[in-house]
Amino acid sequence: MDLTANTALITGGATGIGFALARQLLERGNRVIICGRSEDALQRAKALAPTLITRICDVADPESRRALVTWLNDAHPGLNIVVNNAGVQYRRDFTAATALQHLDQEVSTNLTAPIHLIGEVLPLLRQQPRAWIVNVSSGLAFSPMADVPVYCATKAALHSFTLSLRHQLRATGIRVVEMVPPIVGTGLGSGDRSEGTSRQQMMSPEDFAAEALAKLENDLDEILVGMAANTRKHGEALFDRMNSH
Repeated sequence: MDLTANTALITGGATGIGFALARQLLERGNRVIICGRSEDALQRAKALAPTLITRICDVADPESRRALVTWLNDAHPGLNIVVNNAGVQYRRDFTAATALQHLDQEVSTNLTAPIHLIGEVLPLLRQQPRAWIVNVSSGLAFSPMADVPVYCATKAALHSFTLSLRHQLRATGIRVVEMVPPIVGTGLGSGDRSEGTSRQQMMSPEDFAAEALAKLENDLDEILVGMAANTRKHGEALFDRMNSH
């Protein structure tokens, strides 16, 4: 994949992995659009990288998402990369009364929103000579942390969906890529982040982005970074070890 002179959209691109990918794609000579729910976060991102194009959008909200797609068609008809990066994580204890708090938001943001966005932006991507859909899943898709069960389940579902979408689009000019982070030091989950993952050695967003983009340039369909390669290889065999705390 030629990572220059593209037009890329990164959801959840104002912070963490999304912002690191955005900055490094800018440095490679791409037009980069980031979207997110927080105007303040988008403004902070643009202050650090002034050539970023920002757009307020909650991809889990149908009206907001459709407005984004309409704007992309009008203002950025050359869009050829979509990175579904936006995600939320909540710790959940199903022995407690609070187990279902924010459940619909977590499932929507992590799973149904990217599926909707893909379906709605596909007509635009089909107009490009070459295009890429990059779904950011997680090493926890393959070996879950039990204290963030819904997050892990949504990432496992996104992995499964990505396999099927790649198969369905194989005869088109659209490549479907899964980007699989290890544990990365971001604000994901905030105080609700998995206790198990918070004790692990974390990769920086910048290091993750550099390695992930290098592998993307090599046309890999599945981009496994750091510890994610181990969880992908061994899967549920690692479950007891990862959840022994």
